[in-house]
Amino acid sequence: MKTVFMFPGQGSQSVGMMTDLLSQCAGARDVFERASAASGLDLRKLALEGPESEINRTEITQPLVLTASVAVWRAWQERDSFRPDYVCGHSLGEYTALVAAEVMSLEDAVALVHLRGQLMQNAVPEGEGAMAALLGLEDEQVIEVCAEAAQGEVVAAVNFNSPGQVVISGQKAALERAIELAKVRGAKRAAMLAVSVPCHCALLEPAGKSLAEAIEKLSFQAPKIPVMQNVNASIPQDLDELKRNLVAHLYSPVQWTQSIRNLVTLGAQNFVECGPGKVLSGLTKRIDKGIQCHNMSDLATIDDVLAALLD
Repeated sequence: MKTVFMFPGQGSQSVGMMTDLLSQCAGARDVFERASAASGLDLRKLALEGPESEINRTEITQPLVLTASVAVWRAWQERDSFRPDYVCGHSLGEYTALVAAEVMSLEDAVALVHLRGQLMQNAVPEGEGAMAALLGLEDEQVIEVCAEAAQGEVVAAVNFNSPGQVVISGQKAALERAIELAKVRGAKRAAMLAVSVPCHCALLEPAGKSLAEAIEKLSFQAPKIPVMQNVNASIPQDLDELKRNLVAHLYSPVQWTQSIRNLVTLGAQNFVECGPGKVLSGLTKRIDKGIQCHNMSDLATIDDVLAALLD
């Protein structure tokens, strides 16, 4: 039975996260110190004290969530030598997966996602872009709703999170039209999300060039653990493909549902969420009720997962 470690993206952050690990795990403290030096941010203070308004800014959220997830991964490594068969990450979490697979160093990844967050934040003037969650519609229905609502503006299905849960992104007026159309089509819920950037849509494509240039300056190594990438729900054949996927990932949909299904096809049955929050565990269980899902974010849950996997 194969095991996948999953790393969360934006939205999993909260004030006070990592209190347990930072007080009891030297490895976690080391991760935060190194990441703070690489980003120029006091990530430890942000994780423990916030404020919430600050940690919810995209350019802060991205290095913070990556660092928190790597800290959990490091604490796991200190507990046991068990390595998963595959790694993946939701949106931003894909960069954490690359650190776990030793494709990138922690320092390079933190600096890169800090830049990525800035590029995303600057790509669309504040207040012009938005995201919304639609619940209860089929994927094709959401795609049709976006096509009808666009009216010359940008709005698209960008996070295929689980059956019946799709996030859309784009220009605010088009999103508002899409929400109303979704309700008419029978959506159980259609509501704006509290985000500062319209992620994974065409509005961010101009930022792709700068991200690609930054990626080319970094040192990438062949993955020690296979990485399932979001943009095409596949494992890249080489580093060139992996880098191209990272750039496209900025302005293309997150194919989370298909990624999980493809991992199950590869023999994965144990899925472990590694990082703050429990969002991915819930999504993954809805995609395939037959798999085992676990989450770990502190020492107690790390020990729980260790016991479950070695049982």
